Amino acid sequence: MDLLASNPLILKLEQFTRLSFEEKQLLNVAASEGVRQIGPRGDIIREGDRPQTLNIVLSGWACRYKHLEDGRRQIISLVLPGDFCDSHVFVLRQMDHSIGSLTPVTYAQLPRRRVEEMTAKHPRLSQAFLWDALVNAAIQREWTVSLGQRHALERMAHLMCEIFLRLRGVGQTEGNSCDLPLTQAGMADAMGLSVVHVNRTLQELRAMKLIVLKGRTLTIPDIAALQDAAQFNPNYLHLDAEGRHLDAND
Repeated sequence: MDLLASNPLILKLEQFTRLSFEEKQLLNVAASEGVRQIGPRGDIIREGDRPQTLNIVLSGWACRYKHLEDGRRQIISLVLPGDFCDSHVFVLRQMDHSIGSLTPVTYAQLPRRRVEEMTAKHPRLSQAFLWDALVNAAIQREWTVSLGQRHALERMAHLMCEIFLRLRGVGQTEGNSCDLPLTQAGMADAMGLSVVHVNRTLQELRAMKLIVLKGRTLTIPDIAALQDAAQFNPNYLHLDAEGRHLDAND
């Protein structure tokens, strides 16, 4: 497969605007330099660290999280293939949260200077990076709504709809199935539920035939039905090429 067509970062940004061949080549080269790998349950960057690079997840799943003093963890958001760990992290003196791996993760580290050069010389990339940051903020707002207002079944169904659509946008789904490597403990940390409640809710979704979960594979037989159960509106993901007026001609 064409590397430019399969690079998850390129696929992610082209949900906003069509990039030029030169811009895609630039991103592809950037994503192939400074490549690092980390096993599951490791930290890409820790709270308190001074951020020096922009990290891009190329494969695997990571998450942003906070730890309380007594060891309890809250997963703040999921970082999937094609995602920047934090696109504007350089403005921070130190990290106020950690980014950890949920699975084996391959990621690229872009030095600050490289990012600044890319965005200065290519305004379309600058706009795409800004779109990505705004989508992340929108996802954070939606997670806040889930924690505050959605009951457990809606909360879990909503998360599964979001994961599926985000993965589909970067070519990580097969038909109506996708990878779901989150453990029940991880789901609990993300949704503010106990592990027992997560297990019970999964069984309820299965009984309603809204999901099929076998090992690490999630299948959604009817995405519209799951969206209805979740009261899911995908508008916050901004997947309709809002930057089409910036599209490259080549």
